[in-house]
Amino acid sequence: MFQDFDNSSDFSKSAERITALRLQLKEAGVDGFVVPRADEHQGEYIPPSAARLEWLTGFSGSAGVAIVLDDQAAILVDGRYTLQVRDQVDLSVIEPLSSIETPLSAYLEREAAGRRIGYDPWLHTMAEVERLSEVMAETGGQLVALDENPIDAIWTDRPAPPKGRAFLHGDNLAGRSSSAKLDEIRAAIDKAKADLTVLTDPSSIAWTFNIRGADVAHTPLMLGFAIVPAQGKPRLYVDPDKLDEGVASHLSTLADLRSPSDFEPDLKDMAKDGKTGLDPALAAARLVEIVDAAGGEVIKLADPARLPRAIKNEGELAGSRAAHRRDGIAMVRFLAWLDRQAPGSIDEITAAESLEAFRAEAGEVAGMPLADISFDTIAGAGPNGAIVHYRVNRQTNRTLGAGELFLIDSGAQYLDGTTDITRTVPVGEPEPLMRTRFTQVLKGMIAISAARFPKGTRGVDIDVLARIALWKAGCDYAHGTGHGVGAFLAVHEGPQSISRRGMAVLEPGMIVSNEPGYYKQDAFGIRIENLVVVTELAPIEGGDAPMHGLETLTLAPIDRRLIDTKLLIEEERDWLNAYHARVRETLTGDLSDEDAVWLEAATRPV
Repeated sequence: MFQDFDNSSDFSKSAERITALRLQLKEAGVDGFVVPRADEHQGEYIPPSAARLEWLTGFSGSAGVAIVLDDQAAILVDGRYTLQVRDQVDLSVIEPLSSIETPLSAYLEREAAGRRIGYDPWLHTMAEVERLSEVMAETGGQLVALDENPIDAIWTDRPAPPKGRAFLHGDNLAGRSSSAKLDEIRAAIDKAKADLTVLTDPSSIAWTFNIRGADVAHTPLMLGFAIVPAQGKPRLYVDPDKLDEGVASHLSTLADLRSPSDFEPDLKDMAKDGKTGLDPALAAARLVEIVDAAGGEVIKLADPARLPRAIKNEGELAGSRAAHRRDGIAMVRFLAWLDRQAPGSIDEITAAESLEAFRAEAGEVAGMPLADISFDTIAGAGPNGAIVHYRVNRQTNRTLGAGELFLIDSGAQYLDGTTDITRTVPVGEPEPLMRTRFTQVLKGMIAISAARFPKGTRGVDIDVLARIALWKAGCDYAHGTGHGVGAFLAVHEGPQSISRRGMAVLEPGMIVSNEPGYYKQDAFGIRIENLVVVTELAPIEGGDAPMHGLETLTLAPIDRRLIDTKLLIEEERDWLNAYHARVRETLTGDLSDEDAVWLEAATRPV
């Protein structure tokens, strides 16, 4: 199994840890400290050694920030975690707040005016520090960079940094050679009139050098940095213990391999009297300090690997389609198996374990073994389904009871692609409200799937399509409609997204999720998710604008029992019937007779 179901979250010592932290802050001469969920790479995926926010507060979500003042403490989370956070933190010590209603800047302005607030410059981006510094200055206060993180001084049993073994990702899977990618990055550096750039995002390093690793859970990343000059060989900073002889030999043809301890002095030396390109949204503020100390100049340069990485090439797209076909077989087998279980006979953990087993078997049969799952499976029965990013553990594990909904959001990491799919199914007979809300969510998902939009359209421009049916009913969901997805990389990838903050243009080749939802607290949750890829569309007769659309990659039936067909218009019925016909025609030949019969019934026209 690639996941366990132990409950790692524990806030029982949070009060004493915050007290100890306040003593450290007093010694450092600051009145408060900001604790983000971040590491030196500013990514969503962090190793246990960087989980300072969880250690201090108990909160285990993938995004959040705490602020500890001398007289109060708060944790700010987005809409995915508003329910979860209240179960995971000590409410007598920490106040949970919405990061949408009260962003960190607003909290500091309101509660920390005139104070000196400390931060770790390795754990905040240069853009964030610039913004927060301005806010604090306006209040008469100051944002203070600390030389050492005060949490590390009291975290006596902190785990060691990861040493996952790295491995090569062949050009046949990557679709392009590392040399070609480096040439593209050098061209971007030259265009920005910079002398070098620093790749800080492990996903960009993995993509650039066609390498994968095992430093964080479920995402094949090797943590490290790279300095890429406009001319000459790049330098790659990685723990040598992660590289076997063959990997090291291959990488040394592309870059000078250096120890992580060499990174700061090398950057200082290379940045001297030159221009260093740093991504304001990704580079740690500490890098600005290093360049400034060297007498160099920082040029704001978007990570030159990020956009090319998001726009999948033909090799990556072929791999993704193959991975989704394989994953579809596993999903159909799982859904058919689930349908044969009597209400009350299985629980959330059993369901999650069974799905992983079906994926592993599908990978073995296809000769492309399951490398990992792409995130901890979200398997929520009844009220647990209303917790958007619920992670089942042995304490919360719930039986799938009659009359409830079961939401399962899961994904796989195959060497040729990353998958992410959510299906919601009834356990026994669903209530009328469940069918109504499910159909409204489905209408939004179909609206995105069938959308045509002009070249240059951003994710924010089409997000509304997924919400209109729910809005008309006075409902909404507190998460984005879609996130970018990598190619055997992170299941959450930027810059593309379909959301209120999705400002990146949707370019052909980008993979995004399509996952509207609805959540009724203490009752049920609904989400339907497919992955889609942006494509160029043929011109419409009489039209004069280049148009793009979305090709659905995910192959699995959407539960017909939860659809109120009276709420669907003809175009929506046609889309659903065509999608189900494609699922049936693509997958039936790889199923047992029993599962093929089930799929035939599950994909009947509505």
